[in-house]
Amino acid sequence: MEAASERELVERCRRGDEGAFQELIDSYKNLVFAIIARVVQDRSRAEDLAQDVFLRVHRGLPYFRGEARLSTWIYRIVANVCAQPASAATVSLDDMQADGSRPADRASLGRTLSKTDRQFSDFELRDRLEKAVARLPPNYRLLIAAHYLDGVQYEDLAEALKLPLGTVKTHLHRAKQQLRRLLETELK
Repeated sequence: MEAASERELVERCRRGDEGAFQELIDSYKNLVFAIIARVVQDRSRAEDLAQDVFLRVHRGLPYFRGEARLSTWIYRIVANVCAQPASAATVSLDDMQADGSRPADRASLGRTLSKTDRQFSDFELRDRLEKAVARLPPNYRLLIAAHYLDGVQYEDLAEALKLPLGTVKTHLHRAKQQLRRLLETELK
């Protein structure tokens, strides 16, 4: 979104234009959820956290100074929300089967498919990558998700996280190295 249109959207939200806030949500919901979903593995928790992000955005808009881009400010809120400690692990009622049992594990279902199937190979690779990313520390998961999977630039991450650019690059480099080690040890 262009900086001028971001400022105009923020001003419309501040004036109480309900359609403007819905427009803001529509503009950023996919990006917010994509980052959170890569940091938090439980879908229902990720949805709750995404709602929390937009609640904080709504509450914080009167205080948004506009010194950073709106997207950068929202990334910062996402980082803060994702850094919160998770409460007790829960299972969403939406994910329960009719008999009250948990659904079958994706990986166990996948093992029953033919190993030669190309789609299954792609699934396995994505699954291994997701599991390895999930084993990274939360700050590394956030950086990997935002930069490599969602295309957030180094500069925007540095501004959102209030870190020097070099620190962001260093943390991303370390996160990549750790991810590579995790994937290599899994293959052995």
